Amino acid sequence: MRPKLSILILALAVAAGVTACGEDDSASETAATPTATPTETASAAGIEALVQGTSKKTDVKPEVPAPNGDPPAELVIRDIVKGKGPKAKAGDTLTMQYVGIAWSNGRQFDASWDAGQPFPFPLGAGMVIQGWDRGMVGMQKGGRRLLVIPPELGYGETGAGDAIAPNETLVFVVDLVEIG
Repeated sequence: MRPKLSILILALAVAAGVTACGEDDSASETAATPTATPTETASAAGIEALVQGTSKKTDVKPEVPAPNGDPPAELVIRDIVKGKGPKAKAGDTLTMQYVGIAWSNGRQFDASWDAGQPFPFPLGAGMVIQGWDRGMVGMQKGGRRLLVIPPELGYGETGAGDAIAPNETLVFVVDLVEIG
């Protein structure tokens, strides 16, 4: 059992004991209601490990650590390096450098860095997966951002050929090179 999970179970057991001792029901309901499920806690720890383990040097291809724990169910957007200037919005053409890995095995499936040139796309035009169209909004030039994209905002039940399995959670580290 993971240490954090055992602490959560212990806290719930103590809260249940307080209820059994005759505390006010409203107080015991608050005390016994955890703020995060064990899966959410594992996901949060996995996300933090990705953020901390990714280089902050935006002029070189980032090494992205393999994720730990269960993938989050929702789109995760975390700035690793904040950029400067105007924020990206729908209709802007963004030029990006990126690395994409699969949550399930930590293997890289794509990287613009390997192709030798950045990737341009119009934000909000549906030319990329939904996780990118949603995840790039508000990013600034020179920034590096982590996106963890659940399957329904990525390639879903079909996957993408041999590169991305069906129902795969995608992890991208993206660098915004230019907003046009």
